[in-house]
Amino acid sequence: MMRRTVYLIAITLFLGSLLHAQGRGQASPASAPPPRSTTTQTYPADQITAGQRLFTAQCGFCHGRDAMGGESGPDLTRAALVAGDVRGDKLGPLLRAGRVDKGMPAFTLSATDLGAIVAFVHDQKTKAESLTGGRRTVDVADLQTGDPEAGRKYFGGACVKCHSATGDLAGVGKRLQGLALLQRMLYPAPGREGSKATVTVTLASGGVVSGKLAYRDEFTIALTDANGWYRAWPAQTVKFVVNDPIQVHVDQLGKYTDGDMHDVFAYLQTLR
Repeated sequence: MMRRTVYLIAITLFLGSLLHAQGRGQASPASAPPPRSTTTQTYPADQITAGQRLFTAQCGFCHGRDAMGGESGPDLTRAALVAGDVRGDKLGPLLRAGRVDKGMPAFTLSATDLGAIVAFVHDQKTKAESLTGGRRTVDVADLQTGDPEAGRKYFGGACVKCHSATGDLAGVGKRLQGLALLQRMLYPAPGREGSKATVTVTLASGGVVSGKLAYRDEFTIALTDANGWYRAWPAQTVKFVVNDPIQVHVDQLGKYTDGDMHDVFAYLQTLR
């Protein structure tokens, strides 16, 4: 289990820096410590908690619910702007103005809400600075231990309901190599624009709203409706049903053994 866990964590943590890396043992940006805050800051626990809820709902999809990077936004705990921010003097103007050219909208926030988000971001940064031990890259050669024939048999039993070696996966071994291929195999998240996940939300009033899934965690469910409007609700106040074709890959993670993963990976590499 330890070896399997290491691989799954490694794919999650290092994908952004490793997918285009060349050679072996190349250092990852994640192995370097985040820049230190220029001013030590502490905030009340209730303000941080309030900020976490707001950040998750407003910023989590892009920057990750922990502010350490998400679908399209950078890791804020490693941002120079956050390191130099003092109680919102830099974060505040940024949030209110946005960066439209980079896909970040302007936010209309009360002073209380803005202060709570700033408190949460700085608390996350403090935690990131306190982490000990360096992250290291995954050596692609470590993955080359599988049996292609065993992988073909596993694929035939677990994957052919949705995939075909001569159809959607034809040539995948050419298109993707190394960690990029393993990541696509384990969890082929297509990103916000490419996601096919939909959600139907039933409101307390009985009204029903459907659309493309925009965000989901234990606190919030959000969608983009047919008119392009982003709509979000506290998850505990509505009923919702998500239809996500990728969920089967998430479920499969709990079924793979180390050997299974390496065997299927070896088989996919033969599809050229």
